[in-house]
Amino acid sequence: MTLNWDQLAERIRASHSFILASHIRPDCDALGSEIGMAGILQQLGKRVRIINGHPTPPSLDFIDPQNMIEVVGETVQSAEISGDCFIVLDTSAWAQLGPMGDVLRGFAGQKLCLDHHVGEDDLGTEFFKDTRAEATGHLVAKLAKHMQVPITKPMATALYAAIATDTGWFRFGSTTSDTYRIIAELIDCGAVPSEIYGDLYERDTLGRVRLRGRILSRTQSELAGTLVYTHVLKEDFVETGAIPSDTEDAINMTLAIAGTQVAVIFVEQQSGGCKMSFRSRCAVDCNQLARQFGGGGHKAAAGAFIEASYGKAVDVVLPRVRQAMAAI
Repeated sequence: MTLNWDQLAERIRASHSFILASHIRPDCDALGSEIGMAGILQQLGKRVRIINGHPTPPSLDFIDPQNMIEVVGETVQSAEISGDCFIVLDTSAWAQLGPMGDVLRGFAGQKLCLDHHVGEDDLGTEFFKDTRAEATGHLVAKLAKHMQVPITKPMATALYAAIATDTGWFRFGSTTSDTYRIIAELIDCGAVPSEIYGDLYERDTLGRVRLRGRILSRTQSELAGTLVYTHVLKEDFVETGAIPSDTEDAINMTLAIAGTQVAVIFVEQQSGGCKMSFRSRCAVDCNQLARQFGGGGHKAAAGAFIEASYGKAVDVVLPRVRQAMAAI
């Protein structure tokens, strides 16, 4: 999909006050894209608020040094949210917006969506998408260049983190030469890779380490080692002292097992149900897998949610995974 940069820039220039939102359980691409976009808008003289459905995980709070990001239902109430333009970043799905979905439905102003994911719901927004992009953060960086807005050091840090994490620190197949070109520009604008890496991967809590140990110890394999899966139960968080965001990227550890082609992690949610993350190193399409359960993402990485305990989720989901693997 070709993104019309002139049209997006025109829409932005036409509004004066903006609401930015992204998906629940925000990751670096969600948060980094929001901080980057807010920086663009502020330098254009716009008023902007970033409001998410879930709070920023403590492990990622470095990405928002000015504490710009608000949380609906906690630091701001839905009725207080207004503006000329609502921009959704890094998701095109209602389910991923959580409580900010209700705000979007009732929003009277212009509605835009900037994203790199394949699938999309009818959000009532004008979509600006490039599914070839490895991260929404890359699209925000390109928008800054297109609108001739300088990328400040805080923006560069946030956008570098967005791109680095969505590419698995540049080891995923989505990484291209264009990735390295934009990364070089972000470094020139003040991003310090060693500091960002340290903030991301060298601030683990004891609870996070203990939880990772459980995740690894439960890893199982099937189909001659090509299918690997593991899980997290609700009680694990209390017993280890971890928090839900400590499961982010845990699935990537299973990809280090030789021969792994598809990996799945099941995470029981405190409020009920089970979240699944899928990863693929073969022709299996994770986005298609996830969409069977109301989720989505990319071919190599996607997520979904099912109203079931871990045991029931495994019984429902794994047969679909095995079927997808048998079809390739």
